Amino acid sequence: MTDAFRDRIDLTVTVNGEEVEATVPAGRHLIDFLRLDLGLTGSHAGCEHGVCGACTVVVDGQAVRGCLTLAAQLEGAEVWTVEGLTDTAAIADLQEAFVARNALQCGYCTPGMLVSAKALLERGDVPSREEIREHISGNYCRCTGYEAIVDAIETTAKARAERTTA
Repeated sequence: MTDAFRDRIDLTVTVNGEEVEATVPAGRHLIDFLRLDLGLTGSHAGCEHGVCGACTVVVDGQAVRGCLTLAAQLEGAEVWTVEGLTDTAAIADLQEAFVARNALQCGYCTPGMLVSAKALLERGDVPSREEIREHISGNYCRCTGYEAIVDAIETTAKARAERTTA
């Protein structure tokens, strides 16, 4: 076996509802696997230290940082990116609220912010503005000042709660 293949891992993972088989370098991060190997460029590589949240995706139902997770750790896992969540309309109301409240400007943080907000909204209650701020505190945005983002998440939570009680 040559050195070029020695540190590669065979991987089967479900991404956005589709089973994917790949052979990846052992040190390849999830965000790079998604972007470079699968062409799913919606999630962004920002700080590459797990601080900014731009690379947030869902793995087995949990929001995780794609820059801190190795692709090799995902054998048998289910991964959802912002593309998959958009295609299934799982976050359509949240995306509409982001647009309506002008909660995105440059858009770089938006995919990670949406995925993080989705995790909060899945609790099913209407979180306080303080809880929203705390929940998204791991996602950096340099453009909006966060108020519009908090407004959009709060609006979505309230609308979902109204639909549930109606």
